[in-house]
Amino acid sequence: MAIYELACETGHRFEVIQSYSAPLPSCPECGGATRKIPSSFALGGAATVPPPPERMPQTWKGTYRGDREYVTDLRRTAESRQKLEEKHPELAGDRRPIVAHEGRYEAAPLRAGDAVPAPSEGSGHGHGHSHGHGHGHGHGHGHGSAKSRPATDD
Repeated sequence: MAIYELACETGHRFEVIQSYSAPLPSCPECGGATRKIPSSFALGGAATVPPPPERMPQTWKGTYRGDREYVTDLRRTAESRQKLEEKHPELAGDRRPIVAHEGRYEAAPLRAGDAVPAPSEGSGHGHGHSHGHGHGHGHGHGHGSAKSRPATDD
């Protein structure tokens, strides 16, 4: 006799004690067909997911001033995470570069490939223009005097 963990189509999970050759019982909750699933105790221990790069130390002090053993362990952890992300790309997160997001690009998408947001009510027509006084600028930059803000050409 063995202990098996079973699950039905609707997601109910339960354990049974039976012989390997015995037919699988129906789900006690809904009566649906069941299938064997890996038991948590049969997996040989708990696996841990290595932290993503943004949770790894980002500074010299974060590596305990370059402690050799700590840095070696970090390298192994990073390599482990990289292998995991290669096998399961959904864990890698968004790897697209963050594009310039200042000045005339302020209303542009943050990441390459994102849709351009529609202008919101009252935001104007969303592009820079010239007022005939020597400099061009986008909306939101104001018309401050030369003393408060130097004129720049885009």
